[in-house]
Amino acid sequence: QVQLVESGGGLVQAGGSLSLSCAASGRTFSMYVMAWFRQTPGKEREFVAAISWSGGITYYADSVKSGFTISRDYADNTGYLKMTNLKPEDTAVYYCAADDNYCSGYGCRRLKYDYWGQGTQVTVSS
Repeated sequence: QVQLVESGGGLVQAGGSLSLSCAASGRTFSMYVMAWFRQTPGKEREFVAAISWSGGITYYADSVKSGFTISRDYADNTGYLKMTNLKPEDTAVYYCAADDNYCSGYGCRRLKYDYWGQGTQVTVSS
């Protein structure tokens, strides 16, 4: 089992930046991919970005690629989502997710992730 804990959310003005962290524990050696999703009430969960855990290959949703950077510190079992040039429409609860299964490209967007964090609120004011 893998446990994920997000942190770093908060309130920021439009044009500002935030960096989210996802600390993984448990059977992290089995992880293949870590991803970030976001969701607002009444809307579908939206894929943001993913990174292969060992290789560091990144995948981004076209709609949020600009200003977003996913990374990880493999030794520290921590993933990151750095966000710049934030806009009010980026307001959402951001979730960290991970899975043991292989994926690449669009497959990482469609993958059913087995491990989820509790979410962290990001609010961007205009």
